[in-house]
Amino acid sequence: AHLAARFRALADPTRVAIVNRLAQAAETCVCDLTAAFELSQPTISHHLKVLREAGLVESSRRGTWAYYRVVPEALGALASALAP
Repeated sequence: AHLAARFRALADPTRVAIVNRLAQAAETCVCDLTAAFELSQPTISHHLKVLREAGLVESSRRGTWAYYRVVPEALGALASALAP
């Protein structure tokens, strides 16, 4: 069930793109994601919330900004599930 929830979170192309972008950096500020995807901050925050609830990303606060990073173990579990 947990694995299925992670795949459901990645069913949206924007969320896949967000995970790909986060995987390329140690951490990314939500403000950078808003600019990169040309989406409103509430829309980006919604996508990040879905990813966070699925355990694919985690965040930390610094002042008024939240910084996000992927959870490598979660991505590894997805890759293992798809491996032949």
